[in-house]
Amino acid sequence: MASLESLGEKKIIQIIQEQLDVMPSLVLGFKDDVSAISIDGDRLAVLKTDMLVGETDVPPGMSLKQAARKAVVMNVSDFAAKGVTPLVMLVSLGLPRDFKEDDVKETGAGLNEGAREYGVYVIGGDTNEASDLIISCFLLGFSKKERLVSRCGARPGDIVAVTGEFGKTAAGLKILLEGLSAPKKIEKKLKEAVLLPKARLKEGLALSGTGGLTASIDSSDGLAWSLYELSDASNVGFIINRVPVAKEAVEFARIHNLDPWELSLYGGEEYELIVTVKPELWEKTKREIERSGGALMKIGVATEERRIRLQVDGETRIIKRKGWEHFKM
Repeated sequence: MASLESLGEKKIIQIIQEQLDVMPSLVLGFKDDVSAISIDGDRLAVLKTDMLVGETDVPPGMSLKQAARKAVVMNVSDFAAKGVTPLVMLVSLGLPRDFKEDDVKETGAGLNEGAREYGVYVIGGDTNEASDLIISCFLLGFSKKERLVSRCGARPGDIVAVTGEFGKTAAGLKILLEGLSAPKKIEKKLKEAVLLPKARLKEGLALSGTGGLTASIDSSDGLAWSLYELSDASNVGFIINRVPVAKEAVEFARIHNLDPWELSLYGGEEYELIVTVKPELWEKTKREIERSGGALMKIGVATEERRIRLQVDGETRIIKRKGWEHFKM
């Protein structure tokens, strides 16, 4: 009998899904960022739940307020990837017995800060005793079917683009988890990338309204892993010819003799959006996201051949199927 460690999160989800009956009106389910059901014509109810656990999701140096806010961001980021406005949230808390009153207040303040940052209200939930901190959020919103952007629409020739730079979170985690040093001028930014993540909600809403997107995902499991998720869902490959590596990550990599591509491809938890865009609508899509105050950077193209390659400065690498996955060591 295989252990959970050998199975990994993705296989565990597959096993559970195989035990369940499929809801007839299910528009999006286990294999996308959110779940969506048809409720009235082309109107959809969009739902998301994601869980933060202290041991795996709260690095040293992260306060309880920051952890609770991160739990909200994790959920909102997946709504951003689908182009859906979140409305309300339920929160279930597992709190260790040694928590104090001030710890509870700080957790509540973090939940409210994260929710209100994205126009959401926490309207209820559940609380129980647990051996570790658990913050499980359930997010609800509504969307028209034609605006919802799934993972499975990418086609060969589509432009691959992202909403921001990569590498800062991986570098920040090396500071917090491994004790690596960084000059003061970049240390704060690298730590903030971990402790104060941002969901690209305004960008996701702007993108979904252009009609230019064919597929979308958030990068919380890492750029490389997310590209493979899009590849699997859409049956395409990708040639990546630019990875926007943050200058702080480049400097950090130079100081510690690390590969900046590795930091950027396999770090995870950046919460950027990775999208594929119809070539004929690229300029319109780029203009719309810039009007929202965001940015869209072209990084490659979708291909018929289902391989994912990095081609930069005359060098070609196979991008590995590697990133964050629960239960895997």
